[in-house]
Amino acid sequence: MSIAKTRLRLPVIVVSVVLLFAAAPVSAEQLLIANASVGVDTLSLNTTRLLFSMQLPQWPDGSAVRVFVLPDDHPRHRAFSKDLLSLYPRQLRRVWDRQLYSGTGQAPTTVADEEAMRQAIASTPGAIGYLSREKIDDTVNEIPIRR
Repeated sequence: MSIAKTRLRLPVIVVSVVLLFAAAPVSAEQLLIANASVGVDTLSLNTTRLLFSMQLPQWPDGSAVRVFVLPDDHPRHRAFSKDLLSLYPRQLRRVWDRQLYSGTGQAPTTVADEEAMRQAIASTPGAIGYLSREKIDDTVNEIPIRR
């Protein structure tokens, strides 16, 4: 192959790579959701971490908190843990396992997918979980996190 042909192909390759990455799906935004019975408008990052580490068993009105999560290896769970909680999924798992095996607490309820998450949150009083923006409907309430 001649140098002239190589020089002509290089811009084509560069443009192709740029277009490939531009067309790649962007990670969907993770949002905190709760059952309509939860009387909370916003949560601080610290309170959210306490809820998902199962260290805050009650809402401010005294009702029980029910935490729902996706499986540890689910991409949405990894994104939620890292992006919203600023924790690695393994850190959450370690906390849950320690509480479970020491008898001082329990692990959250794991659901199979985002549809199951939405249904569980919508039908369980005091429930909290997370979804991507496109999966949220009027059966659950979005709760912003104050940083």
